[in-house]
Amino acid sequence: MTTTFLRRTLTAAAATGGAAVLILTAAAGASAHVGVKPDKTDANSYALLTFGIPHGCEESGTIKVTITLPAELNDAQPTVNPNWTVEKVTEQLAEPKKLADGTSITKRTGQIVYTAKAPLEHELRDALVLSVKLPDAAGSTLYFPTLQTCETGQTDWSEIAKDGQDPHSLKAPAPSITITEAAVDGHGAAASAAHTTEAPATEQAAAVTDSDADARSWAGLAAGLGGLALGGVAFARSGSKRRQDSAT
Repeated sequence: MTTTFLRRTLTAAAATGGAAVLILTAAAGASAHVGVKPDKTDANSYALLTFGIPHGCEESGTIKVTITLPAELNDAQPTVNPNWTVEKVTEQLAEPKKLADGTSITKRTGQIVYTAKAPLEHELRDALVLSVKLPDAAGSTLYFPTLQTCETGQTDWSEIAKDGQDPHSLKAPAPSITITEAAVDGHGAAASAAHTTEAPATEQAAAVTDSDADARSWAGLAAGLGGLALGGVAFARSGSKRRQDSAT
């Protein structure tokens, strides 16, 4: 009886430890790359793109993040982050580009450069948010090569999977989003977004939501581990009670 109870207790403890390792591994893997999360992907709409900046140079702090915009985008409006200064880098187009409204442009925003006011330590992460007008190109994928410069070294997140290549095999994949079909309103017409006075507040909310989501993820992780531990204790107690009942 005692041997059986001990074996069951050890099995429960091993399962608890194994689950904890899997949860921690998943959490670590999810934050290993610079990634981008859009609040929407509808063609021809305005979207908020949140770039998650984790450690990228082993234990060296991040001092600059340079996000290159794909050729399909003409501009981006960066959200203010108190930990960084930010600038837009323009580039001259090889030839004028005609816009949907009939006007033409000769320059575009090619990069958004965030410079840290203090190095972002390797055990921390931050979120950088851009507001962009997505092109009317459902089904296409937009890539945002991102150069993460650290106090020592740098990581160039710019790899793009070739035809037939597994994107997960890339060591430093470029953040990307895929454009979906335009949203349709109740009248059957494609709904188009526009800048309003609420846009800045919405952008700030997106940045906060990203941080809150991370906090909730770790809180959920802690709660899950705690639940597993309590389950193991309850199992041990029930076994002890069964042995006492058998003895009486």
